[in-house]
Amino acid sequence: MLVRHHAGEHVWSVLREPSSEDEDARRVHRELQRLTHERIAHTNRIGSLLVLHNLRPGIIIGGRDWAVWWDRHRDQVPPMLRVEIEREGARLKLVKEQVRAVEAARCKELAEGKQPLVAQLALLRAIGPKGAWVLEKEVFGWRHFANRRELAGSLGLVPPPYASGDSEIEQGISKAGNRRVRGLLVELAWNWVRLQPGSALAQWFNRRFAGAGKRMRRVGIVALARRLVIALWRYLQDGEIPAGAHLKPTAARA
Repeated sequence: MLVRHHAGEHVWSVLREPSSEDEDARRVHRELQRLTHERIAHTNRIGSLLVLHNLRPGIIIGGRDWAVWWDRHRDQVPPMLRVEIEREGARLKLVKEQVRAVEAARCKELAEGKQPLVAQLALLRAIGPKGAWVLEKEVFGWRHFANRRELAGSLGLVPPPYASGDSEIEQGISKAGNRRVRGLLVELAWNWVRLQPGSALAQWFNRRFAGAGKRMRRVGIVALARRLVIALWRYLQDGEIPAGAHLKPTAARA
């Protein structure tokens, strides 16, 4: 089997794992994602505790005006609940400080030109630095793909075949790949339709799925996500801008 594999015959699937350096580079956005979820959890918890006593801040909990609002209303909350809310607020403050620290470190690397692939992806309208960072660290930075099906398969965006007797059909997407990137690509696909309406990808989606029902639009956006990641792969590999797509104004002037 090994001899046949090295001779070029496809006899098994090859597992490609990142190096220790590539794996370590993925910690930044994964930690930021986890901290963001913690921040939302603390904010929702404080809001839920306040609603118990019919208190609705009407401002961003933990934001700039939070301390002033809390000083005015803290006496309306029973003592034990007040202490719990303040402890929750202290944890929220710590998480927000850590989020700012991680984001500042990432912005510094981008400003210093240490992430060229991230900067190249972020030149495209509808793709921001955060999404570009995740795509580069999870997919394009260390993986090498032989063809577009291999790329889509690594993200779980290909339909697995089903064959039984004379019946041969393709099922729904496999979802066997990187779930972080798969979810991000669906979000980017919606942004692409909205911010790149003149591109060939957006026109294909609008022609095939825009006038259909909600279910078909959800199916179509996954198909668009698969086409989009293939177009981005070609853009990074060969410098081929997706057909009809536009760069951001600042990038175009540069």
